[in-house]
Amino acid sequence: MGHEVLETAYAPLLALVEGLDDDAAWRPTGCAGWAVRDLVFHLLGDAQRALVALGTPATGPADVDAVTYWRVWSPEDPGADSSRRHTRIMASVWSGIRPLADLYAETARAVLVHARRFAGDELVATQGHTLTVGDLLATLAVEAGVHHLDLTAHLPGPPPAPEVLRLVRDVLDGLAGRPVAPDWDDVHYVRVGTGRTPLTAAERESLGPVAELFPLFG
Repeated sequence: MGHEVLETAYAPLLALVEGLDDDAAWRPTGCAGWAVRDLVFHLLGDAQRALVALGTPATGPADVDAVTYWRVWSPEDPGADSSRRHTRIMASVWSGIRPLADLYAETARAVLVHARRFAGDELVATQGHTLTVGDLLATLAVEAGVHHLDLTAHLPGPPPAPEVLRLVRDVLDGLAGRPVAPDWDDVHYVRVGTGRTPLTAAERESLGPVAELFPLFG
């Protein structure tokens, strides 16, 4: 996985964030309990983590890849609520959205510059794991795609690019252990697979035992 998919994921997300004003910043998102400003602060943290990871070479072997990295991220994890509260508190420190949004945009663009300098098979470390740069960039693109949908849940804007949604679908299928509901459109699958939208009774029956794995990550 090269830097191209990350650029495809980041470009429309940056355009959305750069168009925000303080009124839009208080609107809800697809992330339960978070307003737009909270999500932008979280995106800033993602970009900062990416810069640190790209600056942290590691020795092998890799212990996670673009799919298995997500196994530890569940909205039902014990620490999820405290993480959401922490984000709300930190985001509230900013008096307006523009300085926060501008810092995120500046940091995300720096990530893209650094990403182009690496071979995809180089190893880096992040959050206690070792993975290839290609897999790291894929995880960042997946995160950007999911949060792009979160931002546009209550704001106007186009969905993520089809190739980004396909990447998220591939991760969800990988976590499920098989292709899931190929008749679902990508946006619906991403929202259900990440716990943004609950499974209906009919969907749960159709999925069978794999329904017990949902949400596949959050």
